[in-house]
Amino acid sequence: MGGKDMKRFVASLAVLALFATGCGAGGTAKDSDTIKIGANFELSGEVSAYGTAEYQGAKLAVDEINKAGGVLGKKLELVKLDNKSEPTESASVATKLATKEKVVAIVGPATSGNVKAATPSVTKAKVPLVTPSGTDDSVTVEKGRLQEYIYRVCFQDSFQGVTLANYANKDLGAKKAVIIGDSSSDYAKGLTKSFEKSFKGEIVAKESFTTGDKDFKAILTKIKDKDFDVLYMPSYYEEAGLIIKQARELGIQQPILGADGFGNEKLVDLALPENLNNIYYTAHYSDQSTDKKVQDFVAAFKKENKKTPDAFSALSYDSVYMIAKAIENGKEATPEKVNDALGKIKDFEGITGKITMDKEHNPVKSTLVIKLENGKEVSNTVVNP
Repeated sequence: MGGKDMKRFVASLAVLALFATGCGAGGTAKDSDTIKIGANFELSGEVSAYGTAEYQGAKLAVDEINKAGGVLGKKLELVKLDNKSEPTESASVATKLATKEKVVAIVGPATSGNVKAATPSVTKAKVPLVTPSGTDDSVTVEKGRLQEYIYRVCFQDSFQGVTLANYANKDLGAKKAVIIGDSSSDYAKGLTKSFEKSFKGEIVAKESFTTGDKDFKAILTKIKDKDFDVLYMPSYYEEAGLIIKQARELGIQQPILGADGFGNEKLVDLALPENLNNIYYTAHYSDQSTDKKVQDFVAAFKKENKKTPDAFSALSYDSVYMIAKAIENGKEATPEKVNDALGKIKDFEGITGKITMDKEHNPVKSTLVIKLENGKEVSNTVVNP
């Protein structure tokens, strides 16, 4: 958030702060000087780049809100715990934040698998959780059943898969595709299913790997001489960077399509800039946007962290501001009131777009398809829901 929208929001928070200081704030935070928000992030382990970026975005949001007077007369306190990129640890962290730390809401984890692992813990404790980037469709609705305490700020995998399939067909003129996906990841499996269902052409080959693999030459050699127009690769940056590097070194020059898991600077470090040509991926925001609120956020983040924020930082920043808005709207810093208010969020102006929460706790918002050449963003195309 930034520009006029941010000024209006922080001004309203400051007014509420003055009001609540005189009247006393209700709920869990009643006897405390702060309102606690839990941070359940992957700060170490396989996907620590995501969790670290999200913590930085969340911290910036909390610092800005506190500087503007806090919420309901109290400062926000971000209680940070590391889930180590492990589902069992994510569940443990969620329990600790909800019961021992008595937070009113939790931001994170970053990955779908870790959100799912945390879900039973927060559901039992009745504490809402907002994931910045857990895109798997079943994060919010599992087998037709709404997860009452889980929300997301990002779009879903089904939307990403449809978007990339349509982009391949219409914008790239692709009629034949190869898929290389992570068979051990719910994220990758959901994206693959959605792409396959929507791609109006032939899937000429489908190969898989598992998280942690480093050598993909056998898979790439199998597809190298096949006739295809695009390579669809639903995976996180860690494997994606290595696959792209090895594919280009083997002479595979077709366009490569990926989802939001590509959106981290580590992708460039692993693949090397010279191999990142003709790369397209769905993104939640672009730091190249000319929108003033985006540029204000980018400038503030750069000042604090000495680097440009990626989509994961932007999504987490939006998540904290949305939780703050829910506390404000609910007029009471309790998990029950915050949960109720989160489900009613409408036209929330974030860095990653205008968000209205639907009945399945998913945001109705647009997406971008970003193109990379030599590891640099050269274009971004808005795709509406």
